[in-house]
Amino acid sequence: MLGTGAPPVVRRRRVSGVTTTPAGYGDGVKRRAQVAMSEEEVRSLLEEARTMTMCTFNHDGTIHAVAMWYGFLGDEVVVQTKAKSQKVRNLRRDPRITCLVEDGERYDELRGVELVGRVEFVEDPDELFAIGVSVFERHVAPYDERHHRGQVDAMLHKRVGFRIRPDRVVSWDHRKLGS
Repeated sequence: MLGTGAPPVVRRRRVSGVTTTPAGYGDGVKRRAQVAMSEEEVRSLLEEARTMTMCTFNHDGTIHAVAMWYGFLGDEVVVQTKAKSQKVRNLRRDPRITCLVEDGERYDELRGVELVGRVEFVEDPDELFAIGVSVFERHVAPYDERHHRGQVDAMLHKRVGFRIRPDRVVSWDHRKLGS
């Protein structure tokens, strides 16, 4: 198992009226506003990234997290997936969703976008096809109707699509902290 107990306790101590934490646990300064990304920066990361972690609620309240490819219809993040998948069963029962797109290896490189909201299923076949084309173009090749129509049709067999309708967007870019 990955964990067998409670998280480690961070010991804090007061020195000259200031609460300190051990090295590596931060300096107590809130930097939320400093690392938040602009709308343009959020869009740029979403366009650069290829995979998002999508979280839905299982019937027992546990979280179902999966890596997903995604696309765009205009400014909307959209997904196509197997109609009988666990995530679709979860979303039909409870449309709440949280998605995470992240990048970076070291702390000072970390950046990410969290989309918290609900999904809206796409029932229209033309819109579902447009989702398929967007995902195809982002992950396979530029779409050419003469050469790729059959591939996208096959990719969408027994699939559904949905839009992610965020109620809240949380973002961070630790590169803004400087050295």
